[in-house]
Amino acid sequence: MGGGTRGGVMELEYPQASLPRMRGGIDRDDDGKDRRTGTVWTATAHIITAVIGSGVLSLAWAMAQLGWVAGPVTLVLFAIITLYTCGLLADCYRVGDPVSGKRNYTYTEAVKSNLGGWYVWFCGFCQYANMFGTGIGYTITASISAAAILKSNCFHWHGHGADCSQNTSAYIIGFGVVQVLFSQLPNFHKLWWLSIIAAIMSFCYSTIAVGLSIAQTISGPLGKTALTGTQVGVDVTSAQKVWMTFQALGNVAFAYSYAIILIEIQDTLRSPPAENRTMRRATSMGISVTTAFYMLCGCLGYSAFGNGASGNILTGFGFYEPFWLVDFANACIVVHLVGGFQVFVQPLFAAVEGAVAARWPGSAREHGALRINVFRLVWRTAFVAVVTLLAILMPFFNSILGILGSIAFWPLTVFFPVEMYIRQRGIPRMSAKWAALQSLSFVCFLVTVASCAASVQGVLESLKTYVPFKTRS
Repeated sequence: MGGGTRGGVMELEYPQASLPRMRGGIDRDDDGKDRRTGTVWTATAHIITAVIGSGVLSLAWAMAQLGWVAGPVTLVLFAIITLYTCGLLADCYRVGDPVSGKRNYTYTEAVKSNLGGWYVWFCGFCQYANMFGTGIGYTITASISAAAILKSNCFHWHGHGADCSQNTSAYIIGFGVVQVLFSQLPNFHKLWWLSIIAAIMSFCYSTIAVGLSIAQTISGPLGKTALTGTQVGVDVTSAQKVWMTFQALGNVAFAYSYAIILIEIQDTLRSPPAENRTMRRATSMGISVTTAFYMLCGCLGYSAFGNGASGNILTGFGFYEPFWLVDFANACIVVHLVGGFQVFVQPLFAAVEGAVAARWPGSAREHGALRINVFRLVWRTAFVAVVTLLAILMPFFNSILGILGSIAFWPLTVFFPVEMYIRQRGIPRMSAKWAALQSLSFVCFLVTVASCAASVQGVLESLKTYVPFKTRS
């Protein structure tokens, strides 16, 4: 890259491969596809949409399990690890030169270009399994929030002691119907407006949760807090303390799990400047904003409700009034998760449809003025139907989040970025830097195993008393 001046203003000269191409009067990118228009702001919106979702609602509960010392420290550590490893991952978007090198369109392609072999299969399995699971988690959360709106109105009109329990199955089905419609949008690039709306919604309900927690703390906390969180023999048994502590770690991990779609988000960014530079800025902004919200929601929620904090701060009904504000917050959650669901599953749609089109080119054919693709219509509808069914069968908020967080955290947020960085930079085995990176990866692996085991145990316990379509909460 060189530079020149015109009228005293420096002009940058980028390699030819990074300049747009005009084909048939249409502005094209360096790979011949439609010109990308994403900026640091749209990328930040995508990140906030993906990160501030179900996770923020469980942080008061996680803080209750961890306490005033381990809770905030855990949030900061996960933020630092995520920020560092996502920076490493952003550098893997292009092969070789960060401006003109060959682009990797997906996380799996980045792993294939940098590592190859069995890493590719393992990465694809982890990434797409987690996207699938996140769809289930978001469906559960949205349905709980939709049901909470009716429960809030019921408590307001009939008193706090009334039986206002709801069966969430109908709300899960309703959310699934909405997702069938949105899933017909052809690709990730068409969703920028949905991410902007979803990001605004996340700010709204996070701010409301913080405000209500402050009000409750001032008016009088509803429970006791402790440096170590829930107390053995008072709140929980010793076995429950261990399981719930590790499950809380999984919930915190889920709160930061956006690395699985980082490459896809980066692929929406215009260039120049180099996408990795823009993505690092967006990651710093996104993680900083979300960590601030997490600290506020987690700490203030714990301060308000103490060791008895519910698994979902806005649907556990520590807050009854003002009922209209609780309703609005839960409506914001539903709208946000409509967008968040699509941010996570669109890359999975693209991967499957790309593989099918490569084998059967006719499957990509579109028909009519509405450009309807039969395979896309059938496959995406079937996908949402399966997600909806599984959400009905296992609507357990904290346990599902713990499983998803643990599955995504070590392999996708830590292991692959570290391994690709080591391979890219040619770091010698057994050197100090190699040992430090591998130690980070190993510690995060232990956290993943422990939190996943605890969350699975939580699901098994819940299944003992849950009956689909009948159990009310």
